[in-house]
Amino acid sequence: MSDQPDPMTFTGERFTPECVREIWYEHWHRYAFARSLAGGKRVLDAACGEGYGSSMLADVAASVVGVDISNEAVAHARARYAGARDNLRFEAGDAAALGLAERSFDLVVSFETLEHLAAQTDLVAGFARVLRDDGLLLVSCPDKLTYSDIAGFRNEYHVRELYRDELLALLAPHFSHVRLYGQKLLFQSALWALDGQAGGAAVVTSDRDGKSIVDGFDYAPLYHFAICSRVPLPTSLPALSLFGDREESVYAHYNGEVRTNMNSGARIAELETELARLRASHAAESPPWWRRWLK
Repeated sequence: MSDQPDPMTFTGERFTPECVREIWYEHWHRYAFARSLAGGKRVLDAACGEGYGSSMLADVAASVVGVDISNEAVAHARARYAGARDNLRFEAGDAAALGLAERSFDLVVSFETLEHLAAQTDLVAGFARVLRDDGLLLVSCPDKLTYSDIAGFRNEYHVRELYRDELLALLAPHFSHVRLYGQKLLFQSALWALDGQAGGAAVVTSDRDGKSIVDGFDYAPLYHFAICSRVPLPTSLPALSLFGDREESVYAHYNGEVRTNMNSGARIAELETELARLRASHAAESPPWWRRWLK
């Protein structure tokens, strides 16, 4: 019998690792990126939710503290991930009112938290307080323009979403150095060297006609992902980070849906043809109503 707790129920408020398709890629990518910066660091995962990301960071970090306001999430995280690991612990607490010592962390991560709170200024100020002078803050949040305005979508759990300029203005008083990334799930054709030789990345974006081609990723981001510091950021930060699963689950789902729709369309066409045949046959066999009346 397994000692692992049952998965948390996904309500739409907190991501769980059992989620699939787009949301899985989006959330795991953020922590995979943070993992590359967490080696040997003291890390705070603020609003850690179910705990999967804290656990990933603990694989390489000196220590990780996961904090979440939900007692249920914290209890689940402790049961599922902490175990015998002495470099990982989970605590209940408000991310906007952290009861943690000043300058006690090298890296603070808080993904998809800002938009859930009204106290956004307090949240960022608290992150700055617990970070070392040369520490890094990683935050992500939806871009209100593309996530809500253009899509015509409203997330019931979001208290205040931010436009790009609003996010930068929120971070600026505490962090003089900010690098902003855009995040969005994309369908791409990939070319990569198989000879193992190092080289830069060549990225191009085209319109549907294949004629208007520009260098770089020319997309409106769905999410913003910011790396913030009081000192100049590491020069090793990548211009591009890609993440995927070897099974290509989201693409497989897409292809499966396309095949289902194609098969359904073909079946509908067959049934419509049969219906037209039956109607024609019925019309040929049945005399006009007035002949039936004369009889």
